[in-house]
Amino acid sequence: QFLSIQVHPDDGYARRVEGGRGKTEMWYVVDCEPDAFLYFGFEREISAEEMRRRIADHTITEALHRAPVHKGDVFFIGAGTIHAIGAGILLAEIQQNSNTTYRVYDFGRVGADGKPRELHVDKALDVTLRAPAPAGAPGAEMLAETADFRLRRLAKCDYFTVDALALSGNYRREMTGDSFVSVLCTEGGAALSCGGEEFPLRAGESLFVPADAPGFALAGNGELLLTTV
Repeated sequence: QFLSIQVHPDDGYARRVEGGRGKTEMWYVVDCEPDAFLYFGFEREISAEEMRRRIADHTITEALHRAPVHKGDVFFIGAGTIHAIGAGILLAEIQQNSNTTYRVYDFGRVGADGKPRELHVDKALDVTLRAPAPAGAPGAEMLAETADFRLRRLAKCDYFTVDALALSGNYRREMTGDSFVSVLCTEGGAALSCGGEEFPLRAGESLFVPADAPGFALAGNGELLLTTV
C-alpha cells in the first residue's frame, strides 16, 4: 500500500516549533514493480486554501505529481517537499538525522485502535512548498570510470553526500577523518577489507566504516551506495 502523504520542516521551523532538526532526504530506487509510482511535489502551484480543502475532501492526490519510478531513479526530497512512497517500490532512504514528520493525508486508514491516525494539517500548511518539486538532485555528477568501477555522485547537500558505485573488480577509498562511510549493497555482492579484516556484503546488507579507519577496499561485482556526512 501507499505510505502516508508526508512533509518535513526545515531546520529553522523545526527548531522553533519542535525543538529539534528538520529533515531532508533522498530516495534511491533499488527495485520496483512495473508501473509503480510515487507522489513527489505538486503538479502545479496551489494555494494554502486549496490544499486544506483537498485534504478535507480526500482529493489531495489529484493535485500531486505522480512520478513513475524505475530501478536506479533518484528523488531528492528537500524539506518542504510533499511526498509519499507508492506500492511495489523497494528503495534506500538516505536522510538527515531527524524523524520530524508531518502527516498530511493517510487515505482514510485507521490504526490498531480503530481510529484514524493523527494528521498534522496546520503544521504541514506552514512548511509545505505548494509547487512542483525541482527535478534532479544537487551535486549530481560522474566522478570516475575505470575498468573496475564506475563512481557517480547522486547527491550532495548540507546533510549528506551519496555516491553510487558500480563495481566489477576492485575499488579503494581513503578515509579523510571527517566522516564515516556507510556502505550499502543494493545488488550483487562484494568483500570489504579494512584494518586487516575482510567482511562480506550481499544485496540488502550494509557496513559502517568509522571516520578514524585507515581506509577500505571493495572487491566483487555489485552495486553499492556510499554515504558520508
